[in-house]
Amino acid sequence: MAEGKVNFELVSPERLLMTEDVDMVVVPGSEGYFGVLPGHAPLISTLRPGVIDVYQGQAIETRIFVADGFAEVTPERCTVLAGEAVLLGEVDRAEAERRVGEAELDLRDASSDEERAKAQARVNVARALVEALR
Repeated sequence: MAEGKVNFELVSPERLLMTEDVDMVVVPGSEGYFGVLPGHAPLISTLRPGVIDVYQGQAIETRIFVADGFAEVTPERCTVLAGEAVLLGEVDRAEAERRVGEAELDLRDASSDEERAKAQARVNVARALVEALR
């Protein structure tokens, strides 16, 4: 690992999305966004739907939408295990908006508390993705 960098690794069920030495990573933790710099205190956090910003220097180099998952932080590394992750540059806005509509229909048609909870979670993720594209 390069001096003054933190190793960032993002894994989704489909693939290893990224592994890179970076200056900083900002992650959407369940309690709010948190930044990871070299020397960060150890931490484990669940994730909420949102965008991971990967910095090189003072600029955001990569933006990745995550639906959920976990982040493990050590002084040298930040590892994110995401249930769903996609590079924002690869997302079609029309498809994301269609996904919101389908999720809202599922929510409206849900017939049990369990179905409503699952549908509401899909609505939240779909809306967060559309918001990330703005």
